[in-house]
Amino acid sequence: MDVAMKAEELVITRAFNAPRDKVWKAWSEAERLEKWWGPKGCTLSVLTLEFRPGGMFHYAMEFQPGHPIYGRFIYREIAAPERLVFVSSFADENGRVARAPFPQIRDTFPLEILNTVTFTEADGKTTLTLRGGPIDPTEAEAKTYLGMFESMRQGFGGTFDQLDAHLAKN
Repeated sequence: MDVAMKAEELVITRAFNAPRDKVWKAWSEAERLEKWWGPKGCTLSVLTLEFRPGGMFHYAMEFQPGHPIYGRFIYREIAAPERLVFVSSFADENGRVARAPFPQIRDTFPLEILNTVTFTEADGKTTLTLRGGPIDPTEAEAKTYLGMFESMRQGFGGTFDQLDAHLAKN
């Protein structure tokens, strides 16, 4: 996995030993997302998946039973199977944008991140590139986002490890 920062944008590239259509399905079907999306050690529940431009993916992650952390994507662009653009954020139980649930960054983590995921295939393998950056961040939010580079790299690394394992089994 290659990781680089460009201005306020996190860029992660990862190759998967699976055809692009299979990797795309893992991103676009609720029963597949539930098996791999999120940090290692959490249980994910898909609350809503409206996989269309303007639609929402609303989910709950639990590291401890009974203590969910909610998140959401609002899809902006879906160009199957090449490109996916969405705005991600933490959310409340009703799917409304919420501040990060972690006290140390609650007031300074950006409310919304614009993400673009591209999928390219060569020789039956898929290269996924995720680019993400805050939308209209305050100075403090931009600084926090840039300062979380290592944490985000580890988080996406674990998430993409889970995607790799899911693709190998399914």
